Amino acid sequence: MKKTTTTSTVLLKHHLKALRLPTILGECEKVAGRCATENVDHLGFLLQLCELELVDREQRAAERRLKAARFPNVKTLEDFDFGAQPSLNKVLIAELMRCAYLDQRESVILLGNPGTGKTHLATALAMEACRRGKRVRFWRVIELVTHLMEAREEKNLLRLKNQLAKLDLLVLDELGYVPTSKVGAELLFDVISTAYERTSIIVTTNLPFEQWTEVLGSQRLVGATLDRLTHRCHILEATGESYRLKDAKRRHRQGAAKPAEISKDASQPAESSQGGDQGEA
Repeated sequence: MKKTTTTSTVLLKHHLKALRLPTILGECEKVAGRCATENVDHLGFLLQLCELELVDREQRAAERRLKAARFPNVKTLEDFDFGAQPSLNKVLIAELMRCAYLDQRESVILLGNPGTGKTHLATALAMEACRRGKRVRFWRVIELVTHLMEAREEKNLLRLKNQLAKLDLLVLDELGYVPTSKVGAELLFDVISTAYERTSIIVTTNLPFEQWTEVLGSQRLVGATLDRLTHRCHILEATGESYRLKDAKRRHRQGAAKPAEISKDASQPAESSQGGDQGEA
């Protein structure tokens, strides 16, 4: 009997490997022992194994999507300081975190000065989309434009555009920080135009819409780009002070306070010494 059980176990592990069920392979004996102790029938045993396999697969798939998205940093909504940016619509952002806008092929534009948390919010929204099974890619605009121009020169542009077309969400970060060439602006517009009503886009920018000609050059191109981006779009504007500027001011104040503290500490031993001399006298 023992030999039959051992043979069955070896065969079972072989079949599970062939079927690519690593979680069931690793957990089957442990779950079998627990089910035997708790008098769980064979269907309950199979159900527990299948649930473990599904949970593990979903987790691994989410990890692959997060890696493929190429986020520069991990950001969450819980880490965002809404108190520093009171102009932001917190209710709308919470609604966007449910990712229903992706099913409607809607987009999001985050406006505001540098350092106001636009990239943080864009990353948090996009990471949540990954966790919910959406295909996401994060691009800084200047990097995407450079990549598009290189692909064009190497005659791989169609392949890159097909990759972008398969996404559920495209993040375009820092639109407006660096002007683009005429060719680069046209390639970027082509990506946005292709994504229109097919793929959701999140854009972060420090420029108001009327200044987008500084980046895209042509008023005609700006008009066509905005027409596609702002249709079925949620616009969020951060008007608060830059986090980085605020942090720099805080560190400056702390640095200015340290010499005074050092001076105060240095004077205390001298006072104690004087007091001790008086006591001895």
